[in-house]
Amino acid sequence: MAAKTTKGEIKKRGISPLRFVLVLNVLLACFAFLPASHLVPQLQRSILVAAAILLVFLCLLAWRVQKTGRVLWYEFLPRPVHYVQLTMHSSIYAYWGWYWRPVYHEIPLIIAQLVFVYVLDMLVCWSRRDKWVLGFGPFPIVLSTNLFLWFKPEWFFLQFLMLATGVLCKEFVTWQREGRRVHIFNPSAIALFVFSVGLIVTHSTHISWGEEIAVSFDRPPHMYLEIFLLGLVVQGLFSVTLVTLSAAAALYVLNIWYTGSTGIYYFVDTNIPAAVFLGLHLLVTDPATSPRKNFGKIIFGASYGAGVFGLYWLLGRIGAPTFYDKLLIVPPLNLTVRALDRLSVAVAARFRMPAWRPKMANYAHMAIWICLFAVMYATRFLSGKHPGSDPEFWRKACLEHRGRACESWVRQMDIACYHGSGPACMVVGIALDEGKMIPRDPTEAGKNFAHACELGISDGCTRVVRVAQDSGGGVFQSACDKGDGESCFLLGSLFYEGRAFPRDVARSFSLLQQSCSSGWWRGCGGLAELYRAGQGTLMDANLALDNFDKACREGIAPSCFSASSMYRGLNNQPQADARLRQGCELSQTFAGSSAAYLPVGAVANAKAVPAVCSSIDR
Repeated sequence: MAAKTTKGEIKKRGISPLRFVLVLNVLLACFAFLPASHLVPQLQRSILVAAAILLVFLCLLAWRVQKTGRVLWYEFLPRPVHYVQLTMHSSIYAYWGWYWRPVYHEIPLIIAQLVFVYVLDMLVCWSRRDKWVLGFGPFPIVLSTNLFLWFKPEWFFLQFLMLATGVLCKEFVTWQREGRRVHIFNPSAIALFVFSVGLIVTHSTHISWGEEIAVSFDRPPHMYLEIFLLGLVVQGLFSVTLVTLSAAAALYVLNIWYTGSTGIYYFVDTNIPAAVFLGLHLLVTDPATSPRKNFGKIIFGASYGAGVFGLYWLLGRIGAPTFYDKLLIVPPLNLTVRALDRLSVAVAARFRMPAWRPKMANYAHMAIWICLFAVMYATRFLSGKHPGSDPEFWRKACLEHRGRACESWVRQMDIACYHGSGPACMVVGIALDEGKMIPRDPTEAGKNFAHACELGISDGCTRVVRVAQDSGGGVFQSACDKGDGESCFLLGSLFYEGRAFPRDVARSFSLLQQSCSSGWWRGCGGLAELYRAGQGTLMDANLALDNFDKACREGIAPSCFSASSMYRGLNNQPQADARLRQGCELSQTFAGSSAAYLPVGAVANAKAVPAVCSSIDR
């Protein structure tokens, strides 16, 4: 039986709830001084500002308590639904992180988020009532949220705001259900929904790790099996099997129908993405925000599966990242649970249903789910190498004009090119240059050839020169004049090197200025090099350093290393070390991001992280 701390016991033991909050808040502030936080000043500020805001909240609460004479207290009441989810989440993190190491690197920040949510939950609760329940409640909120979305260190304050959204919605957005006042939305799901919409509307997905997280779940070879086995524990204890079963069945049927109709795969390189499979076990099965009645659970789960399927198409049509599909459907479904329970009662009254005990009925549902999963696993619907993961499948499907095969093929190649595959850059460049399989776009073709050239593909160097010469540089100049900083940078590099045109460093300087002003930060780094060497302009070490710093702040790792070298030459060792660390952190971050897209067992580009970084503590 849970131990209960009463008001009288508080006075006798001298326990101060507000002091407990203060200690946790100080602990939160300490996370700002970890080595990883030192590397990114914005991350350090985010943690310190969060702790400062909570401290102000604590002071206001203490003043109010003292003024009114209230006695705050708490009760230790661990709920099975919370610590079972904690066990499930921890198992997933352990297995997932083994195959994608950025998960393990994120653990200190996840612990910081847990401390933040505990403090915020206590303050919000005690601002409204005297009793706070101490348990494992914050764990599912934090761990579930972090399974789907992290903000990058430079934007980490949004991670705290996202968690605060979940906590505040849980406390204030409630309704009456079965005679009790309960929260409407799954706290993790509503927080993910709000911030996913924000990222989509502002075209800011790049400030998060959302896409890398979704893709990296496909790396562990038996992720589906692990999620399934852990899910059985939750289903057996809390009778939510019908929700998962219905969602999976809906996705199974819709996938079979789509592939049979078109000859291609809806989710491109998988039948049900591992992150979606995780969502139908975690996000949609919260007992507090899902239907209680069996018929309602079936509709609820099937709607989740169909909703994910439809949102994937819609997001693709509007040009938004498709991984948001699983995050946008849950809160709207949460709003239907009372209506679904009423509908279930009406259906049960009209039709005679088998009078099974709830536990026996749930075991029957689990048996059906086990059989369905066994079929999907044995037929390799959820296991083994998927045909859609081979770009050649999509190239052939594109030539045969099947559905949106060309779009899927180009997207696969674009992702591989961005993450360091020179051959993939060449494939996309040739397709864009020829215009046979996809619409011709010489500007984008040239960019892909240039990227392939940087990655060591000599034919890419030859082809980018040819694209530039065929138009007299017009394709790049026209895009540059319209504000395309990358085209300005590419044209400036060609004039500097004298490959496509006679060498003209003054023209190169002007184009790199334009590139930097347009927000293509590599252009700022190139401009800095010209200032440092006095080419195309007067030599100016201060302007060189300013531009290296600007590019470094915007995430260009080579500029950080150049700035570090210049600071070292000025005998400013602290700044030199800071820029070196920042460059290494950016390089390691990009390497971790790229690793999410690599096949299991593939080795990342060794040049992605300079050797000097091996001696820098993360």
